[in-house]
Amino acid sequence: MSFVTHLECAHCGQRYDALQIHNLCTACQRPLWVRYDLDALRKEFPKKALFGRPPTIWRYLEMLPIRDPKNIVSLTETITPILETKRLAAAFGVKHLYVKDESRLPTGSFKSRGMTMAISKAREFGITRVAVPTAGNAGGAMAAYAARAGMEAYVFMPEDTPVINQKECFLAGARTFRVNGLITDCGRIVGEGKRPKGWFDVSTLKEPYRIEGKKTMGLELAEQFDWELPDVILYPTGGGTGLIGMWKAFAELETLGWLKSAQKPRMISCQSDGCAPIATAFARGERFAKKFENAKTIASGLRVPAAVGDFMILDAVRESRGVALAAPEADIPKWMQLASAKEGIALCPETAVCLGALEVLLKRGAIKPNEQILIFNTGAAQKYPEAICEDLPQLDITKPIDWTAI
Repeated sequence: MSFVTHLECAHCGQRYDALQIHNLCTACQRPLWVRYDLDALRKEFPKKALFGRPPTIWRYLEMLPIRDPKNIVSLTETITPILETKRLAAAFGVKHLYVKDESRLPTGSFKSRGMTMAISKAREFGITRVAVPTAGNAGGAMAAYAARAGMEAYVFMPEDTPVINQKECFLAGARTFRVNGLITDCGRIVGEGKRPKGWFDVSTLKEPYRIEGKKTMGLELAEQFDWELPDVILYPTGGGTGLIGMWKAFAELETLGWLKSAQKPRMISCQSDGCAPIATAFARGERFAKKFENAKTIASGLRVPAAVGDFMILDAVRESRGVALAAPEADIPKWMQLASAKEGIALCPETAVCLGALEVLLKRGAIKPNEQILIFNTGAAQKYPEAICEDLPQLDITKPIDWTAI
């Protein structure tokens, strides 16, 4: 049975029928929350019901918006591991540093969570054509799940989107277009095409269900930590759906009585100083972020100069007693290499900024060395060949090897 009661505008509180198709709030053009009957959930879905269920995000089905499991479009979205990183922790002078590795998901990034939910819900509504603007991984994930569902998919991406993302959209059969602009320009194209092309817009936070998929990061994290949450979560923030979704998950778990403590993590929104609208708004004490001009970063998922859910991100950060800050763009390759060299974990460039943020916050005393610190690796480094600059020595097999140089 479904426990969804209605949709609710995150800004003005306007309520909508969850059985109807919606994008943004018609009153204020802001994102919609999916709301549940948590009292009924608490009675009908005890924590022990999870025992023995398959280790996928669908183990939390009662807390998700799909009404009929037959509509689920899945590539088997497994529970992602939490890796303790003792050598990396020592490099930062902290005791407990963990990485939750989202690169293990079917399309190589955390975008699998949101897109499996959005496409499943689209199937439930009878939608057959979908479109998305993307900085990279969202487009690849949407294309894959749309292919799985037999839907027609359209993807619009900046022309300098990582080449791997371009190829995966093409391979999945999506109509893929490179745009000489930013993701905001791609979003405008998707919006303008809704009437002439008749597609459903699955842009970040412009439909209610991707956030419910991202919410599962918080649900499974809580279960993996035996219902005691870490002290600090550092999260790379572009559109911010993951951070918002996790904060929603923690609130729902608290209402259900599943958490052992009322203390929730401090949420740290991490950006590159090449594109830092959320960090800038936080520093200014603002709830809404201004468009970040001349946005440029090799962490393509962070190159979101204007996030539709800006106030939702900033609300979550402040409610958690966290911060939003930007790390130096120039240090991204250094942090990527450090994590891989110390632990064998291939961090994507978006996650690398979290290490820069961690360094800053430790120096400020905002994070204590003995706290439990968790970083989300939102994607696989292998999908960003442009971000890895190596100068490898070459051996000439026609000459004797100089072993002193090796």
